[in-house]
Amino acid sequence: MLLFYGHTGGVSVLRFQRQNRLILVGIVLLAMLIGVQSLPALAQVTFDIPSESGILIDANTGQILWQKDAHKQLHPASITKIMTMLLVMEAVDSGRASLDDVLTVSEYAQSMGGSQVYLETGEKITLENIMKSIAIASGNDASVAAAEYLAGTEAAFTQMMNNRAQELGMRNTIFYNSSGLPEDDGGNLTTAYDIAIMSRELLKHPKVLEWTSTRIDSIRDGKFVLYNTNNLLSSYEGIDGIKTGHTEEAGYCLAASAKRGDTRLISVVMRTNSLEERASQTVRLLDFGFNAFTPKLVVQQDEEVATIQIPNARKVNNPVAAAKPLTVLVPKADQNAVEKVFVPNKNLSAPIEAGARVGTLQVSVAGNPAGEVPVVATEEIPLANIFVRFFRWLWQLVAGLFA
Repeated sequence: MLLFYGHTGGVSVLRFQRQNRLILVGIVLLAMLIGVQSLPALAQVTFDIPSESGILIDANTGQILWQKDAHKQLHPASITKIMTMLLVMEAVDSGRASLDDVLTVSEYAQSMGGSQVYLETGEKITLENIMKSIAIASGNDASVAAAEYLAGTEAAFTQMMNNRAQELGMRNTIFYNSSGLPEDDGGNLTTAYDIAIMSRELLKHPKVLEWTSTRIDSIRDGKFVLYNTNNLLSSYEGIDGIKTGHTEEAGYCLAASAKRGDTRLISVVMRTNSLEERASQTVRLLDFGFNAFTPKLVVQQDEEVATIQIPNARKVNNPVAAAKPLTVLVPKADQNAVEKVFVPNKNLSAPIEAGARVGTLQVSVAGNPAGEVPVVATEEIPLANIFVRFFRWLWQLVAGLFA
């Protein structure tokens, strides 16, 4: 239909209608703007579990993905045996011991209570079967037998445990025995953070995962069956370790390891109230890690990461590169939350050989340390000749006077 306004009154009505529409649109836009500005900020994604203490890390880099009172000292119970197994494997790797070595069980080792494989005084058993008994069945008697074999006495072995803990940076850990059994004063003390450190170190020995991932095995020519104390092995995808723990003082604890694809996580929960809670909270923690984070290659091997200035070099500005690649875990919700900072070595001076380390590339995710890689010179950095160095010195002197 064609509308025609033949007088000025019709035109005024049309203009009025247009103005009203413009005013209405303006009001709506203003209301929307005010509404958007008045909305509360999006709540940050939070995660928690009821355990008294806990931590989740990337086993490859040590990157902390989540923690709760991770430096609180608590009793670890049989999680202690992670350090016992670590010292055994380091002795094997160094040639000081062999898994084929045959041990003779002492009366003291046989006397251990709690979880045990019922070693008999004078019994002959290989070190490998001792390790199976520790890793699978959490045998306290087996732990003491290993300690005595490597150090003569459990007390001497315990000192080795404490020394190694300090070397690894486990600042809030003290061991009184090799098994985790309670002592008169309560017994061993450590933290979720320290447990994660020694767990990550233990996993550098792949043989251990063969034992910790085994649900059922046997010793004594099949006459004694070993049942794994980690009931998640049969129900959680990718889980293959590491160690359970329980005493009245410690509650129910678990240091777990799980791998999916190229990502391996280590979780620790301490002082939960039951076997079921220990398992369910570990599952929640690992699920959080696998679901909320994704691996990201943040620097490639030989990738140029910075240019360093060396005043006495032939070229003042010299490119440097990452010596190896680095993949970190980033939140799926914010995959750009990565910061890289190059920290040069102090007092760098020419000449520098190609491939020599000149610093470190430090990587953080969402403000938290996530990993680092060594940085090397991409080419030889020769010393400038004496005339160049003299003129540079003279220029700096003159520039300093004018400044």
